[in-house]
Amino acid sequence: MTPQYFTTKIRQVVYEPAINETLSLIQKPPGRKPLENLVALSQWFATLSDTDKRNLEKAIAVAVHQATFGMLAVIDGVRQIEDSPSKGILELHYKKDGQDVLLNATNSEYLHDLFNQHGQR
Repeated sequence: MTPQYFTTKIRQVVYEPAINETLSLIQKPPGRKPLENLVALSQWFATLSDTDKRNLEKAIAVAVHQATFGMLAVIDGVRQIEDSPSKGILELHYKKDGQDVLLNATNSEYLHDLFNQHGQR
């Protein structure tokens, strides 16, 4: 596992599914008694033109990208989650078959920058 591979997989298993699943929820809320807010959103979505639907998909993709980027920035330590002068350090380790890889080492490229290299949808 490398930081590059990790961010590629995050794009595949977090970023893309979040966009697709959000659109799916809006288009067809699941269940016998879906949440009222999803039903209302779905009804609104159905009234949109094809252009507006594509624009909404782009807006959802931007929001998902920002959320994923922000989380990786927290893991990288460049977006702080503590208010105190003394800050802790987050370390993301991948462990498998006796190997231990630090994915966000301070001397390597930031995960959020690697993620950004993939661009936005």
